[in-house]
Amino acid sequence: MKNLGILRIAYKLLVNDRGKFSALLIGVTFAVFLMTQMTSMFAGILARSSATVVNIGARMWVMDPAVNTVANTIPVPDYLLDAVRSMPGVRYAVPLYSGGGLAKLVDGTYQAVSVLGLDDTSLFGRPELEAGRMEDVYAENGFIVVHDAEYPKLESPKIGTEFQINDHRAIVKGVAKVASNGLFGVPTLYTTYSRAVQYLPNGRFTTSYILVEPKSPSDIRQIKAAVGKLGYLALTQGEFNQRIADFYKYRTGVGTNILLMTVISFIVGLSISGQTFYTFILENLEKFGALKAIGAKGRELVWMILFQASFTCLTGYGLGVGLCSAVIALVRLRIPDYAAIVTAWNLSLAFGMVMLIAGISSYIGVRRVLRIEPFEIFRA
Repeated sequence: MKNLGILRIAYKLLVNDRGKFSALLIGVTFAVFLMTQMTSMFAGILARSSATVVNIGARMWVMDPAVNTVANTIPVPDYLLDAVRSMPGVRYAVPLYSGGGLAKLVDGTYQAVSVLGLDDTSLFGRPELEAGRMEDVYAENGFIVVHDAEYPKLESPKIGTEFQINDHRAIVKGVAKVASNGLFGVPTLYTTYSRAVQYLPNGRFTTSYILVEPKSPSDIRQIKAAVGKLGYLALTQGEFNQRIADFYKYRTGVGTNILLMTVISFIVGLSISGQTFYTFILENLEKFGALKAIGAKGRELVWMILFQASFTCLTGYGLGVGLCSAVIALVRLRIPDYAAIVTAWNLSLAFGMVMLIAGISSYIGVRRVLRIEPFEIFRA
C-alpha cells in the first residue's frame, strides 16, 4: 500500500505540469512512429520480394547458385530436370518459367508484365481463381491475370479481353487471386510453360526454376546434396525466402537506409525525452527533497522516477504504434500497392528501443535525485 501511495504521488507530479508531460509524450510518440514506420516499410519490402515463392508454394526450388532473388532468374539446362526427377527421394519435379514481357493493351498503351509459365501437364503452382476455369488456360492464347494491386494497370481486364504480349495475341481466360502482392509494381500473368517459352524471347535454356516435391522431409538433405554435386542449388521455400531477404538486407542499400533512419529516430526520441525528463526532474527537485525529508527512502524515489519514465514511454509507445497503423491504413486506401506492414518483429524492436529510452531517461533522473540533501531544499 505504501508503494502504491508513492506511485500515486509520482503520477500526480508527472501529469500536473501538462506542458512538460505533453512534450515528453510527443517526443516518445514521434520516435516510436518513425521507428515503427521505417521497420514496417522494410518488413513489407521483404514480404513482397518473396511473393512469387509464396504464391507458387513449392516445397523445394532448384536453381543456379548465382540466383539472389526470385526475379533474378538464370535459366538452367534442360537435362537438369531429368536428373532431378531421377534422384532418390523426389516424388515429382516440374519446370517453371519466369520472365518479363511487354503487353500492348486495347487502347494501344504498353505495360510491362511478369509472366509465369506453369508445367503443361500438372499446372503445379496455379493460383486460386476468382473467375473462369483453370483448364481454359490450355485454350489458344490463354492467360490468367492476377487480381492484385497492379490489376488496374492492365485496364482491369475481364474474361475474354484480348491484348498482345510481344506481338503475340493473348486472351484472358481467368482472373486469379494470390496470397502476396509483388514488389516491383508489375502485373502478373500465368500461362502454360510451352506458351510462355513461345511468346517471350529466350536463350539456349528456358527453365528458370525446377520445383521439387520430396517424398518426405527426411529426403530434403539428400536431394540438396545430389543437386549440389551437379553444380546447382536446391533450397526449401523458407531457405529461398531467407536468401532473398538477406540479399535486400545486406547487398542493397535498402537495409542500410532503413537502419540509419531507425537509429536517427531513436536518437531523436532519446534526446527529446531525455532532455525534457531531466528538466522535469530539476523543476521538481524540491518536491523530491521534501519527500526524502519526511522519510521517503532512496529506493522509493527511484521507483517513482522509473514509474514516471515507464508510464510516459509506454503511453507514447501505444500512441506511436496507433498513429503508424492509422497512417498505413490511410495510405493503402489511396495507394493499394503500398508495401508497409506492421509485424510482431518491428513492434518488438520499437518496444525494446522505447524501453531503452525509458531506462536512459530514468538513469539521468535517478542520479540527480539521489544526490539531493533535504537540508539544502529547506535552506533554499
